[in-house]
Amino acid sequence: MKRIIICLIICLFASGLKAQIPDFSSTQHIDQEFGLGTISLTYGRPNVKGRKIFNGTEPYGVVWRTGANAATTIKFTDTVSVEGHKLMPGEYSLFTIPGATEWIVIFNKIAKQWGAYSYDQKQDVLRFKVKPFKLAAPVETLTIQFANVNIDKGILQILWENTGLSLHLKTDVDARVIANIAQMMKGEKKPYYLAAIWYYNHNLDMHKALEWMNEVEKVQPDAYNVRYWKAKIQLKLGDKKGAIFSAKIGLAIAEKDKNAEYIRMNKEILREAGAIK
Repeated sequence: MKRIIICLIICLFASGLKAQIPDFSSTQHIDQEFGLGTISLTYGRPNVKGRKIFNGTEPYGVVWRTGANAATTIKFTDTVSVEGHKLMPGEYSLFTIPGATEWIVIFNKIAKQWGAYSYDQKQDVLRFKVKPFKLAAPVETLTIQFANVNIDKGILQILWENTGLSLHLKTDVDARVIANIAQMMKGEKKPYYLAAIWYYNHNLDMHKALEWMNEVEKVQPDAYNVRYWKAKIQLKLGDKKGAIFSAKIGLAIAEKDKNAEYIRMNKEILREAGAIK
């Protein structure tokens, strides 16, 4: 009991000091929407400070916390594929083992741990190799970021000193979204607008997309965004005449409301359909 009380006192004292004296390495937390879920990342951001980092401060062949202070943590609320390897929803520690021509990337099930001091390989849920690349310009502060993020694809980048690492992420969305749309269409509030746009963006049934956008148009006949999306769907169906008609109405409404964005976008439809130069 005495030891517990002493530990609590030390923790309270340390937290009080932290409010006055910040850590040498700042902490960053990122939430990235991905597919039907979210990826949350928390890591410490050390600086180079003139040091040699890889094969120096961070030796080759040694497990690294992929950051400073506490081990880097990453949480997935949905199933995600990382470099082709399936990873179930959950929170993990993200460790790496740097190398000159190859790194080992590790997802470990013990999410809350300090550094890599207590790292246990038996707790790994995923371990694979990737090749690093040389950065065009040095990065002073360790940066872990999401790049080229689409609905179902993206890249998790680790960038520091002169070295970069890219982890390709993927998640299965289409089948589940189509099933969700079908289910919601049975309800009272039917997602006609968003469903039509989803079908357009994913090259699904354009006739169904047009049917849904027509339903939206009945309720919002003076909405330039509805006319614009209807024109896009008609153009993809090969109906240039219909697309021109819809885009002209959308353009007139946008001009009346002085909406520069939809004026431009409806003109793009008209230009693509050959109605204007």
